[in-house]
Amino acid sequence: MTFLELPCVPLCPLWLRFPCVILFPEHPMATAVKQFPIQDFVAQLRAFPQSAFDQTEQIRRYLQDTPVSPESLAPYLTWDRQHYTRNLIDKTPLYELLAICWEVGQASSVHNHRDQNCWMAVPIGRLQVENFRVVQQDITAGRCKLEPADVVEMNVSQPCAVDPQEPVHRVLNPREFNQRAVSLHVYSRPFDTCVAYSAEQGTCGEIQLHYNTTYGKPCK
Repeated sequence: MTFLELPCVPLCPLWLRFPCVILFPEHPMATAVKQFPIQDFVAQLRAFPQSAFDQTEQIRRYLQDTPVSPESLAPYLTWDRQHYTRNLIDKTPLYELLAICWEVGQASSVHNHRDQNCWMAVPIGRLQVENFRVVQQDITAGRCKLEPADVVEMNVSQPCAVDPQEPVHRVLNPREFNQRAVSLHVYSRPFDTCVAYSAEQGTCGEIQLHYNTTYGKPCK
């Protein structure tokens, strides 16, 4: 597959080019886990064949086995007290990789992913994913009926893949978590619109998606 020529991921200091180690002290026996700079994560992600993105387990396992060093993400992180931010790190015709920054209490709308696969990891903080079943949907009329499915927590050791059979969900950083969070999202294929839902009002409609930054630079 031929990829578009895109801006390179900015270089980081030499000491960030090598995996570092973190500990999970909450475990009875603390386990050392290597972390990888985002540049290495992207290089390996680009090496996956198209078939890896057509099902969910291979990329989910990659996120599980290749946690990203928070320090290497610094050039891509922006914060807004009014709304979470969407920051593009890498994009090819096959996938896009975003860092999404969540202040305490922020949440996405309930939404889908336009029938594309999605994987999420949380290198900083922790987040909650609320999944929904679509009982009824009429986009033209703007009406829907949803019912709650389950709730999943994401953290540094627990990434997840969105279920292609039940992809409607929302992501939130609950106030009780009491800390900022950053999530990495891999979308395949890239998309710039989605359907947003209101479970309470029974309404739905298409919305446009935007980046706050691309490759570490603010969007105009």
